[in-house]
Amino acid sequence: MMKIRKVAAIDIGSNAVRLLINSVHAEGEKIVMKKILLLRLPLRLGEDSFSLGKLSEVSEKKLIKLMKSFRYLMDIHEVEDYRACATAAMREAKNGKKIVEKIFEKTDLNIEIISGSEEAKMIYESHIADQLDPSKNYLYVDVGGGSTEISLIKDGDLVKSHSFNIGTVRMLRGKVKDSERTKMHKFLAEITAEFAPHEIIGSGGNINKLSRLSTSNKVKRISLKQIVKLNAELSALSVEDRMLKYELNPDRADVIVPASEIYIDVATRANISSFFVPAFGLVDGIVHQLSYKIPMEELIDN
Repeated sequence: MMKIRKVAAIDIGSNAVRLLINSVHAEGEKIVMKKILLLRLPLRLGEDSFSLGKLSEVSEKKLIKLMKSFRYLMDIHEVEDYRACATAAMREAKNGKKIVEKIFEKTDLNIEIISGSEEAKMIYESHIADQLDPSKNYLYVDVGGGSTEISLIKDGDLVKSHSFNIGTVRMLRGKVKDSERTKMHKFLAEITAEFAPHEIIGSGGNINKLSRLSTSNKVKRISLKQIVKLNAELSALSVEDRMLKYELNPDRADVIVPASEIYIDVATRANISSFFVPAFGLVDGIVHQLSYKIPMEELIDN
């Protein structure tokens, strides 16, 4: 009889919070993962963190309630191992660590506040390299609500990585500093001159949506020209009209424009015209990490 383990990942981002539960089993010597549950809720913690420097009492209560719900769902699905990570919004919130402690007290969920570089490395662990040409260099770019992670992939390995405080929610609130843009442009100039990356691996909900809007097929690539075109079309519309015309959720309709602007900026600076969009995110990286830590003997029925 097949042995099945269940693992879960929680991503507490600046724009949304996600829960992914996967089953894990073995087929011969191969580990096979299957998605059981994926939930995404738009809490917008970044609106507080980037404007107030902390999470408001309202946001704190909502987050605690959500973590209680996630804990119940994990228990119902009999999850055996999990990892919960918080990114930019919680990193910058003065009360972030205290809220993490409260969540642990009320839910027994241990949440780690991780760096932007660690976030990039975990997403890369989604085995993106398996879908790349090992003879070429790539830029990995993840645009979130609070930060943008940019990494250089050479010979299938992530060799350079940097996180910048440039994100969609931060842009909407006018909280992106010119000095931060200058840092990003300098970093891009340096790695472009040294490595001449061939293509951008785009990560995040916005690039996934842009890719789907650009074609009716399940194509995993979108060109810079297509993103520029979509940016112009979306920018010309109100948030409400974007929702109607492109069937966007409210929490996607406003951030998709600043997200496209960041991707355009990065691609233009790096002289790259094509994006590969594998539709992987932080939760995928976490469950891959957890799944491959399971000893094979625990997945094989003797």
